[in-house]
Parts: sequence; C-alpha cells; structure tokens
Amino acid sequence: MSSTPARPLWQGRSLAVVGIVLFAFSLRSAVASLSPVLVEISADFAVPAAVVGLIGTAPPVCYAVFGILTPALERRFGLERLALAAMGVAALGLIARGFAVDAFTLLGATALIFAAVGVGNILLPPLVKKYFPDRIGLMTTIYSTTMAVSTLLPPLVAVPVADASSWRVSLGLWAVFAVVAMIPWVTLLARARESEGADVDIETANPHVLGRLWRLPLVWALVVGFAMSGAIAYTSFAWLPKILIDIAGITPAAAGALLSLFAAMGLPASALVPVLVVRYNATLAVIGVAVVAGFAGIAGLLFAPQVAPWLWVALLGTAPLLFPLTLVLLGLRTRTHEGAVALSGFVQSVGYAIVALFPVGIGILHDRTGSWTGPLIALAFVVAAAIPAGFVVARRRTIEDEWERRHGSW
Repeated sequence: MSSTPARPLWQGRSLAVVGIVLFAFSLRSAVASLSPVLVEISADFAVPAAVVGLIGTAPPVCYAVFGILTPALERRFGLERLALAAMGVAALGLIARGFAVDAFTLLGATALIFAAVGVGNILLPPLVKKYFPDRIGLMTTIYSTTMAVSTLLPPLVAVPVADASSWRVSLGLWAVFAVVAMIPWVTLLARARESEGADVDIETANPHVLGRLWRLPLVWALVVGFAMSGAIAYTSFAWLPKILIDIAGITPAAAGALLSLFAAMGLPASALVPVLVVRYNATLAVIGVAVVAGFAGIAGLLFAPQVAPWLWVALLGTAPLLFPLTLVLLGLRTRTHEGAVALSGFVQSVGYAIVALFPVGIGILHDRTGSWTGPLIALAFVVAAAIPAGFVVARRRTIEDEWERRHGSW
C-alpha cells in the first residue's frame, strides 16, 4: 500500500480536527445519557419494561439499518453535508427526548437519535481517511478515545443534573454538544463554496463499490472482528452484572462497579491500538492479545468465578479492543475515502446486525439451560472466530488490491 507523507496535524485542517472530535463526542454522549435517569422519568410517566427493552435493542438495529443506507446518502449529499445533517437530526432528537410526554414519544425521539448516530458511525472513518490520510492512526486514536470518554461521562453527570434541575434538562443538555459539533462543518462547507464554487466533497463515489464488497474475504474478516467486539460488549452491558451476581456471589453494587471496570478497559485500548497498528503494523499482535484475554476472562468466570472476579472482568473487557482496531483498518484497508465509506457501511451494518442477536440470544440460552455455562461457552466460540479473521486482516492490502487480484480492474 502507498503511504502519504505526513504533515503537521493542524496544518490547514484545524476545523476538520475540531469537527471530527466534536462529532465523535456527540455520537456517544447522545446514546449514553438516557439509562441513568430512567428511574426519574418513570416517576413522571410509566415506562414499560418492553419499551426499556426496545431502547436497549435499538442501537445495534439502527446502526445496522443506517449502515446500509449511509453509502447511498453519502453519494448523494457528500461526507460533510451528511455529517452536518446527522448532527442536526441528533440535536432534534435530544431536544425532543427532553420534551417526551410518554413512553412512546421517548422511544420515538430515542430512535431518531440512534438513526443519526448510525449514520455518524459510518462517516467517521472516511472523514479521517479524506482529511488525514497521513495521520490515520493518530486521528483514529483521538476520536475513538473521545468516544470512550463520552460514553463514560453521561452516566456520571446525568443523575446529579437531574437532581439539581430535572430529567428533562439532564437529557436535553446534550443537544448543545450536537449543535456545537455542526459549526466546523458549516464553516468548511461555506469556505469551500466561496473558494471553489463547488462541493467540498470533490471525489465522485462509485455506486458499484458496496456491491463488490460481498465477494472479498478481507471484508468478511473485518466483519467478524467487528462483530466479535460488539457481541462481547453488548452482551456484557446487558448481562454481566447478573452473571457476576449469580456465579461470583457479589452484591449488585459490586457488580455495577465491575461493569464500569469493563467499560473503562476501552480507554487504553482506544488510545493505544490505532497507533500500534499504524506505526508498528501490530494488527496480528493486537488480535492475539484480544483473543487470549477474552479466553482467559471467560475461563475465569467458568472455572473460578469467585477467586478474582475483577481480574476476569478486566480480561473480558480487553477483548473488545478489536473495535478500535477495526475503526483504524477501515481507513488503512482502502485507497480512497469513497472506498472507506463503502467499507465502513458494509462492515458496521452487517456487524451490528449480528451483534443485535447476541444479548437476546444469550438471555434465551440462559433461560433454556438455567445456567450461565452455555452462554459463556458461546462467547468463547465468538472469541475463537477472531483467530482466522485476524490472519486475513493482518495482510497489508486494501480492498481495491484484493478485488484487482481476484477480479481484475477495480
């Protein structure tokens, strides 16, 4: 693969840096700000368990649906305009959620937010590819770490803000960040219109790219890695406290703290993985760490859950480091930003569709067997699937290279 000469991060693209960081922050803070205040919301109107379940299932479903739609939308409107629209829709959804009057308006506003986030998830890797082809590792580190921080922050402040004012303010205040995130993209579009009299997105996307991805093993290997990470993460957020209470004999408060530990393991992974992959070509080593840690965490929960539950949770929380790995590879395994849009849309839509099955499937398996042994073994098979996929994605070739090697001209 050809490399692009590096230049200073801020040189001529400071607005893009700020825009991508604010975009990433808004995507995760919008999602993570609801569940901490559900008790306060329930004091004003009933929120049935079925609605709570739908809200919990909606993110991967919306991400899958809009992952499919986003490449076509990008071809029509361009990266910057679509990013701007996604933040606008997210802001509207966040404001609407603050004015919800019943469970159905709450669910509708939340679905609107998740739709915008689903589009945004797809756009971040190609935005990095377009504006920072020489700094893919660094920018992926910056925005993926921002996403990790903005996932941890809302649960810490949501309840205090709700106690000091109301749950409506607690939910609605995150719209401010979405609105602020629009400013850099408005400015970039205005400058491009003034200086060029043309769309800032000057490359023409090939509508056939997405259809070609189905035939490439590299693409499916990326899907497997992404799905493995998401399946472990979403299953853990749904069931890990219950698993720990049942098999490790700890208190609900301790289980909640260990779930926070699981989430916190994403911070060092987000900071380190992209740089390690870009600078040292450490893709296979990163996958090896994720697989070994995942197996060790699951084995600990299966055979010695009461010995050191914090260690097993920390190890299990290391397995989803394939998420930042996949994000950086979406840029590295493509030649152009249009290829990155198509690859990001395909991998995330198919990956999230698979991920959406796991929290429900694990719950059904537990109910059928009356034990957590079967679900944990199932997760071990998920981790194992990353091994062959790892050898494929570690090869330093792009999707365009692979297509040309197998089928001729791209």
